[in-house]
Amino acid sequence: MKKTIVLVGMMGAGKTAVGQALARALSVPFLDSDHEIERAANMQVSEIFSRDGEAFFRDREAEVITRLLSGPRVVLSTGGGAFLAERNRHEISSAGVSVWLKADLSLLWQRVRHKSTRPLLRGPDPYGALEQVYKDRVPIYERADMVVEARAEYSIERMCEQVLKALESRPDVLRKT
Repeated sequence: MKKTIVLVGMMGAGKTAVGQALARALSVPFLDSDHEIERAANMQVSEIFSRDGEAFFRDREAEVITRLLSGPRVVLSTGGGAFLAERNRHEISSAGVSVWLKADLSLLWQRVRHKSTRPLLRGPDPYGALEQVYKDRVPIYERADMVVEARAEYSIERMCEQVLKALESRPDVLRKT
């Protein structure tokens, strides 16, 4: 791998599961930016949000992403909001390649509707909240370097294969074997 592969997209798109499979397939480490933020802060993302606010969290997120991109090549999964910040998109584009795992709203809802760990879905209208976030974020995710369509019938392994197939078109990212 010549560049870090950064998976972006909505919650439920499969960034963590596909990222782990992709890292195994490429024999490189897998990192999750939210997990790295939690490790550095010694607290959960939700705790950081409630204690220090979103702006503080987004600053720490940008710092962590920049640090991870300057290290060894990895497969990096980012939080759903990370790619929204122009500074993060710039860093990712400069040092890595962004891959949007594009899942439609119905697939995302199917995957996240029973997850109590998603703060966004704790309100009175979780589907409406997901739908609004989706509508707001898709135009930003479309700026990713690459797009790989997620489908309900795809297993994690199949989705990983789709990402690898897409990456084959990028000799600046993967060395030919």
